[in-house]
Amino acid sequence: MHTDLIPSPSYRGKVRDVYDLGDKLLMVATDRISAFDVVFSEPVPDKGKILTRVSNLWFSYFQSYPNHLVATEFARLPEPFARDLNFSERSVLVKKAKRVDFECVVRGYLTGSAWKEYKTHSTIAHTPYPKGLLESQKFETPIFTPARKNDVGHDENVSEDTMEKEVGSELFQKLKSISIALYSEAHKRMETAGILLCDTKFEFGILDGEPILIDEILTPDSSRYWDKSTYVLGKTPESYDKQILRNWLESTTWDKNPPPPKLPESLIQELHKKYLELEEKIKLCLSQKST
Repeated sequence: MHTDLIPSPSYRGKVRDVYDLGDKLLMVATDRISAFDVVFSEPVPDKGKILTRVSNLWFSYFQSYPNHLVATEFARLPEPFARDLNFSERSVLVKKAKRVDFECVVRGYLTGSAWKEYKTHSTIAHTPYPKGLLESQKFETPIFTPARKNDVGHDENVSEDTMEKEVGSELFQKLKSISIALYSEAHKRMETAGILLCDTKFEFGILDGEPILIDEILTPDSSRYWDKSTYVLGKTPESYDKQILRNWLESTTWDKNPPPPKLPESLIQELHKKYLELEEKIKLCLSQKST
């Protein structure tokens, strides 16, 4: 449908295509899936649409925090994109901002790379922690563990001090405070639906001198969502996110370098099913009034 009129993306990320429209960007969530910074050949059907809907739901819920969204409806996309149904439900028109080159990661539970670091060094984000913590243990209060965004290779976990020195104390404190507030409220809401928001990452840009939320928020690609009914200290609970893929990959002999292994159809269908289930739980959760 008029695909001959569509220009090539200005930037093609692991899972997103971005079109530079001058003072705005068109961000398109594809059905590509990645893990360990490698993109797989097999798409997950409608993944981009699900992630876009989930992110838009959370942006709407947290509308008191400035974000980059300009338009989310297909009909409001600029020409020629508004005439190509390939862009429907998976595209957002956003303000162009200067990206803060750190991921603002908030963790409520000890798992993932934080657990690996803790087991090896008794530190989390280069900060010492008491011995004896267990896998999946909940922190007394959520912790902030930033990661430097690298255009080549893996993102790099850094200390709070490192980020603060690089972005400045005032901006650092703002981003940390906003990130923890967003995580805490989202965790509280999701727990009422039997879902634990284990951890998540936020990205920010600077527009007119102030930070705004950019990229996506609280999707199953940028967060770990656990099934509360399977939560047990010392184990990783069942998840509603991309961790399903990582767990499968860890059970193989793949060395995490390209080319990636072929994903079985059963795994693709499980990811699709879990993403849809999570979307329904989020919709229900956010539609209910706070108590």
